[in-house]
Amino acid sequence: MSFTEIITYPFAWLLRTLYELTLNYGLAIILFALVVKLIMLPFQMKSKRSMMRTSRLTPIMKELEKKHEGNKQKYQEEVSRLYKEEKINPLSGCLWTLIPFPILIALYSVIRQPLTRLMRLTAEQVSLITDKLSEMNLYTIPERVDAYYEINLANLVHDNFSVFEGFSDKLINIDFSFLGVNLGQKPQWNFFMSTDWSDVNVWLPALGLFLIPVVSSLVSYFSMKVSNASNQAVNDQNAQSMKSMMLMMPLVSLYIGFIMPAALGIYWIANSVLAIIQDFILNRHYTKILDAEDAERRERMRLRESELEKKRLETEKNRELGATERNKNTSKKKLQTAEKAQNDERLAAVRAEEKARRRAELGLSDETPASQVGNRRYARGRAYVPDRFTAPENAERATRDAAASSEIDEQVESEFPSEENGET
Repeated sequence: MSFTEIITYPFAWLLRTLYELTLNYGLAIILFALVVKLIMLPFQMKSKRSMMRTSRLTPIMKELEKKHEGNKQKYQEEVSRLYKEEKINPLSGCLWTLIPFPILIALYSVIRQPLTRLMRLTAEQVSLITDKLSEMNLYTIPERVDAYYEINLANLVHDNFSVFEGFSDKLINIDFSFLGVNLGQKPQWNFFMSTDWSDVNVWLPALGLFLIPVVSSLVSYFSMKVSNASNQAVNDQNAQSMKSMMLMMPLVSLYIGFIMPAALGIYWIANSVLAIIQDFILNRHYTKILDAEDAERRERMRLRESELEKKRLETEKNRELGATERNKNTSKKKLQTAEKAQNDERLAAVRAEEKARRRAELGLSDETPASQVGNRRYARGRAYVPDRFTAPENAERATRDAAASSEIDEQVESEFPSEENGET
């Protein structure tokens, strides 16, 4: 058994079983779509919830985008952290949307080759059927193999099944007609140019075939519209991507409908209708659940902001009191450095207050002595007077005041020594 046969076997078995139960090819295709949808439902429920939860984070992500505008790396880090906190995999929602395509390809193979795929006849048996129909002048073997020749053979076998009774227990009398349309035929987009409009039995089935891809395309569009109704685009690029998909998928459906047998168009219509029903139900179901999750998230964020604000106010209060709370993880050396800095600040304040008091008692100015440069108190001399020569009449008094101010500084600093100098 080849790899293709292994892949198509479960689809062929399911479609054959459904046809044998209903004896209606179109109904079997619709039920096939329903069974596949039910099998995929648990995975699509998970995907739907993930997509809706991701969409609910759109306002938060827009705030992050605005906050970190110009810093793409930081924005990506914040988005990754948000996804991690919310336990969301942004790719999980997209993965399951790709599954219908492999199913469609496998179903196409089963529909295109009903004798070898659906009925599992051997190549030799197919050749015998071909020869028999050729002998009956019902089928002309083409010079070039037609991709849909097995459908033609299956149609002829159905019309002359009495001739093939007993040929094989695997041979099934398949009637491809559904609502007056042969689902084994391909729709023709230009049928109106060559059809016989005088015969209703000719133009009506041709019109029905033509409408299948059109309806398939329209239903596909509405299916995507309902699916995206609960999703918000994170940014303009995502919004544009969603719009592009809503246009592209219906066009793909339209194209497939005109190049493949009508049975695939019926499957696409059924799949899209079921998807609309599924999305409508899941949207309502998960909206209630996610509304509750959003309320919990807002409460968590409110409590977090409240706690941060409380800590900020407490830190500011402690800073004002000169007693900021110590972090348990801070090293002993850093704590000692911080404590020393606080002590130095307090000592400097005490010294400045005492110097100002003693200068005031002597009627001296509280300004920094002219003899001081930076932290060097006597850089210009103990009794430096800058205008000694320009204003000699005031020089004597200024000299006395400068000397007295310097003496006060020495007295105060000796009475209030710093610990680093080892003074007591």
